[in-house]
Amino acid sequence: MSSFWNALTGKPRQSSHSDNAPADSGDKAPTTSFTSVPTFDPATAADVSSFLTPAGNDLSLLHPLAGLGGDLSYLDVDEAMLSSIPGSQSVLPSRGWSDDLCYGTGTTYLVALTLGGAWGLAEGLKKVPADAPPRLKLNGVLNAVTRRGPFMGNSAGVLAMVYNGINSTVGYYRGKHDTANSVLSGMIAGAIFKSTRGARPMAVSSGIVGATAGAWSVGSKALL
Repeated sequence: MSSFWNALTGKPRQSSHSDNAPADSGDKAPTTSFTSVPTFDPATAADVSSFLTPAGNDLSLLHPLAGLGGDLSYLDVDEAMLSSIPGSQSVLPSRGWSDDLCYGTGTTYLVALTLGGAWGLAEGLKKVPADAPPRLKLNGVLNAVTRRGPFMGNSAGVLAMVYNGINSTVGYYRGKHDTANSVLSGMIAGAIFKSTRGARPMAVSSGIVGATAGAWSVGSKALL
């Protein structure tokens, strides 16, 4: 075939495989070398601290306050001085106008809501006929309770909010909190509460709220 190809083309035929191709050496599996690791000998350890804690480490340095030295100062509070803070001698100790506003309004609302509910309960039981069916009695009592309770609770809550705001403002400008503040604030709050009803209701409401605030201020100081 080679002589025929040379006679036809005039050139010798090139071999498809190179004569310089390396011979197949075959697959070789990877090898892994292992080194021996020294094992722990219990006989060489004097105690637990010899291998748990390196020599020279101080466990006290792990404390969160370690390293402060003399730069740490403590606040010493005299318990006797706490009684001189305005509002500390009340049923709910107050830290300022925000506490008065929250505690005073919330407490007044809950008390008025309870009293109004009791008023509505008594009114409902009184108005419902004795021979009425149980379901009709229950419906009448619930209607009376939900009519009187929220009305008194909302009214007292708004009045207490206005009173506490005025009382804090008056105390801020006067520089002290006393019974005069409570009476004056109560009178102003009562007048504002009935300001849309005319002069006479305003005067009556002002007197009632002022007297109630004064009685509460004097009574709380005397009893507590």
